[in-house]
Amino acid sequence: RGKDSVKHFHIEHTGTSFKFGFNEFSSLKELVMHFANQPLIGSETGTLIVLKHPYPREVEEPSIYESVRVHTAMQTGRTESDLVPNAPSLGTKEGYLIKQGKIVKNWKTRWFTLHRNELKYFKDQTATEPIRALDLTECSAVQFDYSQERVNCFCLVFPLRTYYLCAKTGIEADEWIKILRWKLSQIRKQVDQRNAALSS
Repeated sequence: RGKDSVKHFHIEHTGTSFKFGFNEFSSLKELVMHFANQPLIGSETGTLIVLKHPYPREVEEPSIYESVRVHTAMQTGRTESDLVPNAPSLGTKEGYLIKQGKIVKNWKTRWFTLHRNELKYFKDQTATEPIRALDLTECSAVQFDYSQERVNCFCLVFPLRTYYLCAKTGIEADEWIKILRWKLSQIRKQVDQRNAALSS
């Protein structure tokens, strides 16, 4: 149970163990202990979530649900390619951000989705076709930005353009920056491994 909704996600029970993302646990107690220390990311808000209290069965179910499909696993050093095919996508995040226009420097709210190495943005959450898909393998940096007359801003640096984005809160901006930086670190690690393999 989160602040304003129940967070729920799929755990596979093999008969002898419980699987979620990268991890396999021998008991529910072990799973709960793990997720009390390692956060999950809410798919709608991007809020970091850790397990704190059990959800009592006798409490009436709320009408608002939010799936939690991401185990951040940011400390494992592994990448999405290590996941089994039907496991949740590691590092998936989505939510509304305010984006500065390229030519006319106005600000518009756009729906962003982060999946694997692509950051896409849409006109809104209901749109099926993205306005643009940014290839994070071409991104050199993600950082807080204080040059704009707005708060909670950060930027993504690409060779031909720097994208300026603002979140509703500083916490939300920080979460976007953390997961994007983690993505970039994984991309660089894959490149280094590939280069090492080629040179050996």
